[in-house]
Amino acid sequence: MHEIQLHNTLSGKVEPLLPLKPGQVGMYTCGPTVYDYAHIGNYRTFVFQDILRRFLKWRGLKLNHVMNLTDVDDRIITNAAAAGVGIREYTEKYVQAFFADCKTLNIEAPEHWIRATDHINDMVALIQKLQQNTYTYPSEGSLYYRIAKFKDYGKLSKVDLSGIQAGARVDNDRYEKESARDFALWKAPKPGEHFWETPIGAGRPGWHIECSAMAMKYLGETLDIHTGGIDLAFPHHENEIAQSEAATGKPFVRYWLHAEHLLVEGEKMSKSLGNFFTLRDLFAKGYKPSALRFALASVPYRRQLNFTFDGLQQATSSVERLRNFAARLKSEKFPVGNQRGMAERIAQAANDYDAGLSDDLNTARALAAMFDFVREANIAMDKGEFRQGDVAAALEFLESFDKVFAVLQDTDGERLKELGFGSGEGGVDDAEIEKLVGERQAARARRDFAASDRIRKELADRGIILEDTKDGKVRWKRK
Repeated sequence: MHEIQLHNTLSGKVEPLLPLKPGQVGMYTCGPTVYDYAHIGNYRTFVFQDILRRFLKWRGLKLNHVMNLTDVDDRIITNAAAAGVGIREYTEKYVQAFFADCKTLNIEAPEHWIRATDHINDMVALIQKLQQNTYTYPSEGSLYYRIAKFKDYGKLSKVDLSGIQAGARVDNDRYEKESARDFALWKAPKPGEHFWETPIGAGRPGWHIECSAMAMKYLGETLDIHTGGIDLAFPHHENEIAQSEAATGKPFVRYWLHAEHLLVEGEKMSKSLGNFFTLRDLFAKGYKPSALRFALASVPYRRQLNFTFDGLQQATSSVERLRNFAARLKSEKFPVGNQRGMAERIAQAANDYDAGLSDDLNTARALAAMFDFVREANIAMDKGEFRQGDVAAALEFLESFDKVFAVLQDTDGERLKELGFGSGEGGVDDAEIEKLVGERQAARARRDFAASDRIRKELADRGIILEDTKDGKVRWKRK
């Protein structure tokens, strides 16, 4: 096994992962702001976080992983007030949609899903600590953080503080441009808006204090890993550091990991360009969850991902290739014994795979190790050189691969069905395919080739391709 190395945004360097408690990792990941359905750019980050989580677990580390659901922010407050409903009622639809999307993409649940609205008292307590340490000041019923007092402000994002004006404030949760301003910790309520009555007054928390309070409640005053999209480094994560370290006097996070942006066909995703997609938009076009997960995971997280429909089609083919290889290993009967050099080749592929993921989660390198092996093993099988004695080791390598990438099990139809997309791609589920394949085999056995051809055509029309193997069996796959 190789030493795990991760790029730390704070230091700007790749560093060995050395958790505070050996064998355990406390990790906080920024989840969605649940004012709408999450889009594929969000899921680029969520899939990266899941690959990281699965890899650390596969390497034997015990995870205490916390993901927040931001269910209080300006957009939610505004939308809920306009709809005439409470915050929880407004956000519940999008929270449940997020959970369903994660399940569909095989994103594992963390040890803790947490919601901002369940932790108002923790946020108030943290603000009171900042008040005691004189990092706050009041203005018109709101409380603000005094950035100038925190000498290390800017150390994560390297933002330039030279232009900051004393007392210049920003009230919205997201800054309009990259300039530092004192930010709201607690916001006075506006007419018609939801608010809480607390010891620091009526109001509601600012976005940044939410994550600081919740992360430290579940993971302690110093976290091992904090992740999110690169757009969160400033101001959100910078402000988290300022709040947390001003309150505790201790380093807040040891390793900051940030995923780069996603482009669509080379352009920034936006509704005005018509290139803004949720998962459901893509599933409605007939794409599979496994292909989308593969596409989002295939580019290393620190490189910009250019999402294209050609790329999504290639991802579909790649997943099918892996599944077909696994099916070959399990179903074909190879000559007894071991192929000369194959055990060493499998061990080398497994070593290269681990080396790729250990190198700051280089998924492209890890995938190359897998696909190079699949190509060589398929060639050996076609030549009749592959042996039964090597099947177990090859399957073990595939299993290791799937513990991280999670695309080998063909549950696409079931997962799409759960989301309400009929019986999945092609309108036909696995059980129905197996039934028709069996009928075709029976027709061939009785030499009713007209019936056999009719069933093959019916399946082809519904997006199912059949492949007759040398040993008389049939493999099938979706287009």
